[in-house]
Amino acid sequence: MTPISRTIQTSRLNTAVLERPAKSEAGRRLLLVHGNVSSSEFFRDLMEGLPGDIHAVAPDLRGYGDSEARPIDATRGLKDWSDDLLALLDALEWKDAHLLGWSMGGGVVMQVALSAPQRVQTLTLVAPVSPYGFGGTHGENGTPNTPDFAGSGGGTVNPAFAPLLAAGDRSDTAGSPRDVMRKFYFNAARFQPDPQKEEAWVSSMLGTRTGDGFYPGDMTPSEYWPNVAPGTAGVANAFSSRYMNLSAFADLTPPPPVLWVRGDADAIVGDTSLFDLAQLGALGAVPGWPGAEACPPQPMLTQMRTVLERGEANGGQWRELVLPGVGHSPFIEAPDEFSAAFLEHLSQS
Repeated sequence: MTPISRTIQTSRLNTAVLERPAKSEAGRRLLLVHGNVSSSEFFRDLMEGLPGDIHAVAPDLRGYGDSEARPIDATRGLKDWSDDLLALLDALEWKDAHLLGWSMGGGVVMQVALSAPQRVQTLTLVAPVSPYGFGGTHGENGTPNTPDFAGSGGGTVNPAFAPLLAAGDRSDTAGSPRDVMRKFYFNAARFQPDPQKEEAWVSSMLGTRTGDGFYPGDMTPSEYWPNVAPGTAGVANAFSSRYMNLSAFADLTPPPPVLWVRGDADAIVGDTSLFDLAQLGALGAVPGWPGAEACPPQPMLTQMRTVLERGEANGGQWRELVLPGVGHSPFIEAPDEFSAAFLEHLSQS
């Protein structure tokens, strides 16, 4: 069945969704949550291939796609988005659901589980952000590198990128949205997107709201390298280490069952992420790096694994699936392998 687009009015905002209804009312309920600089459009193929008993809904998060544009209060971490999703579940009259979160969306669905664990049947985390946010921490328990969380937040985003989004740049020049997608959303050495799908995905990226309260967010100066710290509004601040800490997920009794799927060629989320300024400093790409003792790269995978292992001690079940040669989008790059593991995960709950 082909997914359809519609807008659902919730108690918080008008939410655009891509929806693939089930063939029966007694079917399973699945919420698919996209990541940064994307939208529900990236889930279209996955939704089309789901079994007929699954009712799947993929919302555009606030600040993305066709949903109502409302600013993001970064001081709440990911809670603006997770509260929006809980309101969407209410509007759908779903008492609970299986949740899948990709990249930033992985953090959002973990926050849903923290806020309302009774509404989460299972979690599938696809190339998820670390439970301790993006940038500015070290060690398995997310210890801040500096008191002001320098190296995370809105100031760490390439300042040339947001204007290209705002201008609707569809070129393939270096640093354009299309170029970033080709190089980093996928492992270009293994995966080349279909041209028609690529156009839809570029359009999805260009639907990202920019400016105050949206992408990437504001920043504050810092005395610590790289001399920028998080501000209080917008996307990159919301998932900065200053405001985002999901480590309490491990303390749920028990945490919902987790399938963690990632590619071993992911350049965005990893222990050596090319989007972590500390890693770029270590590589000599950003000048002035103070060294590994003062500012080590963030071990994002180690941090996630540590939280899931702690949750296992409280009765949680989890599985880590690593797909060889796959980048940041396993459900697109390796759809057969991903779907087999995903459907097995859903069937075990």
